[in-house]
Amino acid sequence: MKKILLLGSGELGKEFVIAAKRAGQYVIACDRYNDAPAMQVADEREVFSMLDGDALEAVVRKHQPDIIVPEIEAIRTERLFKFEEEGIQVTPSARAVNYTMNRRAIRDLASRELGLRTAKYFYAKTFEEFKKAADEIGFPCVVKPLMSSSGHGQSYVHNDDELEQAFKEAMEGSRGDVKEVIIEEFIDFDSEFTLLTVTQQHGWPTIFCPPIGHVQKGGDYRESWQPYKISDEALKQAQMMADKVTKALTGAGIWGVEFFLTKQGEVIFSELSPRPHDTGMVTLGHTTNLSEFELHFRAVMGLPIAGIHLEHAGASAVVLSPKESSEPLEYNFTDALNEDRTRVRIFGKPEAHKGRRMGVVLCYGEVGDDVNALRDKAKRLAKTVLGTEPYADLRH
Repeated sequence: MKKILLLGSGELGKEFVIAAKRAGQYVIACDRYNDAPAMQVADEREVFSMLDGDALEAVVRKHQPDIIVPEIEAIRTERLFKFEEEGIQVTPSARAVNYTMNRRAIRDLASRELGLRTAKYFYAKTFEEFKKAADEIGFPCVVKPLMSSSGHGQSYVHNDDELEQAFKEAMEGSRGDVKEVIIEEFIDFDSEFTLLTVTQQHGWPTIFCPPIGHVQKGGDYRESWQPYKISDEALKQAQMMADKVTKALTGAGIWGVEFFLTKQGEVIFSELSPRPHDTGMVTLGHTTNLSEFELHFRAVMGLPIAGIHLEHAGASAVVLSPKESSEPLEYNFTDALNEDRTRVRIFGKPEAHKGRRMGVVLCYGEVGDDVNALRDKAKRLAKTVLGTEPYADLRH
């Protein structure tokens, strides 16, 4: 049995804990607030800010874990190098987590060091730098905090009049102490997709899940589906890029590597997360023989993965909270569960905020079924759970 320290205890962490507990492991779930989703299924919990390096150190010394599994970006990542040097396994690696904590490091690695095709981009710490970059890139453009998640602080800018508000939102949406933004050219893409990439221990080869199509709003995932139609040539390009960047970052685990697919069929690297990915929740609907969380667990533990293959076509759509609430919400399961091949997963977040992701609806069928019909079904049924459209804009 291994002792696993989970840093971040949201819905993705919860599913990872379930995979670990099914294999008899011991998990301590950590987050900045109590009763976070993963804490509800873990053996122990710790409540503290992981941006507090001393608090993080104290928790590691208290529990003496064999493995540290980060689930979020907002961690004092430089401390992880020290733990790794002491013999604690960090997943995928301290280098990977440190690089991907903010967009500057990973974008520079991908574009400048590895030569991957990315959107044109600049950084800015002041509004004057920001305005100059916008003039260089042109409109429309995309603005993001260097350090954030779930679309916080991200916006699209269409003209000069929107620049000031976009800069303010990006600065306010930044997590941690990194106060800098990235401004990117807008890619006129046909669609976006995630390539779940599994790097393994023992010299075993890197393997890939079938690509997952997804749609985001304001940088936050709203729906995903599998399989995602892509040419063999484009898929090979994506696999090559994913393999290149994960090798450079080192370590074993699952990575959510995001790409744009342009109308001309060009694959463009977008972002990367060294952990299970929001869009990969579609795998909870049995689209693949192993979910992304089971794959992550096996890679973390150095266990073999005999193969990854598509077993069903499937789609996921998010369940959004329509209101602010410190009390548990009332969920309607009846409409969704009246339909065959449908599952509802509620995350168990103790507080609700307008537009916060509270659950997901999963619909699946045979491999040859119409994926667009499954997408429509998932979105229709997701609305019935809390009465909110998956594409509702409730945060502003």
